[in-house]
Amino acid sequence: MSPEPRPRLSLGLQGSAALIVALAVVAILLITLPAYRLFFLISLLIGIVIAGGLALWHRLHPIKDTDVENKKPLGL
Repeated sequence: MSPEPRPRLSLGLQGSAALIVALAVVAILLITLPAYRLFFLISLLIGIVIAGGLALWHRLHPIKDTDVENKKPLGL
């Protein structure tokens, strides 16, 4: 039996350790690269606008039971 394939580059980080590493990488990029700051700011603003729009839409148009089809697909 052959061993399971592994990714080429694996740091073995999971959970909160991976989150801390990701935040550290973003912080380093924000500090060192000025162009990255502008890109990050624009991306953050677009994300906030879209999230706010979706929240407003779902607040004004709540989902009703009649809108959901096949609530029990397995018949359980």
